Amino acid sequence: MTEFILHPRLQEDCHFLADLELSRLLLMDDANYPWCILVPRVADAREIHELTAIRQSQLLTESSRLARTMLEVFNGEKMNIAALGNMVPQLHVHHIVRKQSDHAWPKPVWGQVAATPYQAKAIADIRGTLLPALHAAGEKFQI
Repeated sequence: MTEFILHPRLQEDCHFLADLELSRLLLMDDANYPWCILVPRVADAREIHELTAIRQSQLLTESSRLARTMLEVFNGEKMNIAALGNMVPQLHVHHIVRKQSDHAWPKPVWGQVAATPYQAKAIADIRGTLLPALHAAGEKFQI
């Protein structure tokens, strides 16, 4: 059995927030949108159907908690959730808070405007707001 290793593209494009029970929680380095990614810490997983039933259920639980919490924390109007994998084959699930006032509305966020990297303080602020809210929603994690 091989060990879980985060894909280099995700390492490059994201900031680590926490390890949940199953998944690594990442913040996409694009301040245009509140955008988190869940990556199940399962070696060589490419698709949700490749996970065991228990892990599929855990991923859905983590995804649902993250979606609800992000909508509340970031005052969103719509949550986009996608597991595309066209550029990064490693299984990962995007969670993007959308508002009618965002740069890409109503189109998908990919390729609409150049990414705006986060400043260190903004990352710390998100960590300080999102993680306690996830914990209050019942999520267990390690930072």
